[in-house]
Amino acid sequence: MSDPRLLTILLNYKTPEMTLRAAEAVRAAMEGIDGEMIIVDNDSKDGSFEEILGQVTKLGWDKDGLVRVIQSGHNGGFGAGNNVGIRSGLSDGTRPDYLYIVNSDAFPAPNAIRLLLDHLEATPKAGFAGSYIYGEDGDPHLTSFRFPSIASEFEGAINFGPVSRLLADKAVPVAIPTETQPVDWLAGASLMMRESVLSEIGVFDEKFFLYFEETDLCRRAAQAGYRTDYVRSSEVMHIGSASTGMKTWKRVPEYWYDSRLHYFVKNHGALYASAATFVHLLGGFLHWLRCLITRKDRGVSPYFLSTLLWHDLRAFFRAVLNLNKRADTANPVVGE
Repeated sequence: MSDPRLLTILLNYKTPEMTLRAAEAVRAAMEGIDGEMIIVDNDSKDGSFEEILGQVTKLGWDKDGLVRVIQSGHNGGFGAGNNVGIRSGLSDGTRPDYLYIVNSDAFPAPNAIRLLLDHLEATPKAGFAGSYIYGEDGDPHLTSFRFPSIASEFEGAINFGPVSRLLADKAVPVAIPTETQPVDWLAGASLMMRESVLSEIGVFDEKFFLYFEETDLCRRAAQAGYRTDYVRSSEVMHIGSASTGMKTWKRVPEYWYDSRLHYFVKNHGALYASAATFVHLLGGFLHWLRCLITRKDRGVSPYFLSTLLWHDLRAFFRAVLNLNKRADTANPVVGE
């Protein structure tokens, strides 16, 4: 049997120097693996594409098509940008056996990619496999999660010890595993995917601009009978939020609310999504009330609850208007 073939996708958005550093770490980690890397510039429009392409050519990384630099042509978000690389395939026009997505601010250890590949080769039930992620300071990053639910929305919003203990098995965050084990979903900073699984369930849903796209993809894999495994021995250093600027957010951006709502409606229906928002607002209000009484800082982004309320109400009324328009189109009034 021939060795499995791997295609690595590295998505850049306005971080050319960091992307090149990440690409160098990826190249070292792909040593001895039959594979290629595609660096996708996600329509940065800041000279990133030209800078990265120039450096790749200067360093000779592009020989034999082992490293390619392409443009997405449109910034449709994280999932859409990665889909450009996924759909490109290998330089000879064939499909790889595995696809590996890695963030532009993530730096795999020399054996990190090999360990993910070996795990998937040895574990047919696993469709996806992800790494242990840690920061520049050496502290671990939480990247292992359960699928969101009505219960998890309430638990996360109320942020109250007794409730969290009662709903411990519903909370979205999963304690960082100390050994390899299945989880519901993993963050996409370092995630390897079986190509045959993507062929079966589809690639990233491009209606998610940013956030919840990995959640949705892993959920579709789980529904098709494939596990997502956290591989503790595969280690990747991750700076975090280099492209999104999340660490400096003053308010949660609109696209986060869009992605959250789309996830719930798509996977559970509009009624479930409405209930999830209601219990989140209820839990958030009770948390606010408790912090007001105890004079503690809420630790929540300003106007988060009010923005969530109005965002989902607007979406509801837009949906009602669209239904009415479709009904009018389907049943035109005919004059006498």
